[in-house]
Amino acid sequence: MLQRVYEWVDERLDITPMWRDIADHEVPEHVNPAHHFSAFVYCFGGLTFFITVIQILSGMFLTMYYVPDIVNAYESVRYLQGDVAYGTIVRGMHHWGASLVIVMIFLHTLRVFFTGAYKKPRELNWVVGVLIFFVMLGLGFTGYLLPWDMKAYFATVVGLQIAESVPLVGTLAKTLLAGDPEIIGAQTLTRFFAIHVFFLPGALLGLLAAHFIMIRRQGISGPL
Repeated sequence: MLQRVYEWVDERLDITPMWRDIADHEVPEHVNPAHHFSAFVYCFGGLTFFITVIQILSGMFLTMYYVPDIVNAYESVRYLQGDVAYGTIVRGMHHWGASLVIVMIFLHTLRVFFTGAYKKPRELNWVVGVLIFFVMLGLGFTGYLLPWDMKAYFATVVGLQIAESVPLVGTLAKTLLAGDPEIIGAQTLTRFFAIHVFFLPGALLGLLAAHFIMIRRQGISGPL
């Protein structure tokens, strides 16, 4: 059945050449853990992407129940964990995945640095990778407030104070994030939700696309 569907689509869109270009790509021997145990460090990038996909899928599920206002935000999270089937599991995946993806992208960045994979001709890809790192940190920061509990509230207060301490643009950055220079409230939660769900994921997808295109064109870096 699936073969017939594929053939039907392929007859109209000619997707086989595109699929072969993506799938039939030889992996260098030095990044194959089956041949070299040290090659496992080359898996950090793929693992980061895998966790990112889990974060996107679990986040899409969470938005079906989450209510981004200060009256209902906490109760919507409580309802999700207590009354929705498998809600605890999905939220747990998203919660712990947020920390794990930061750890994995940090390890991936270290691997790229210590193996010299940021050097010519991959300088631009290094810059894109660093931008992805910052976007991930932004996703972690903006998502932390969304449960709207005391820990999230005061952690965000500290984060906004750090943003405010930036020279020249600190006050503007805090106002942009919080919506109000003095009060952390409804506008802050709404803005953090919008940044977390729309702005940063859009930037992330664009940067990931650029990252993968450059990897395909430049190839995987050689061994140390």
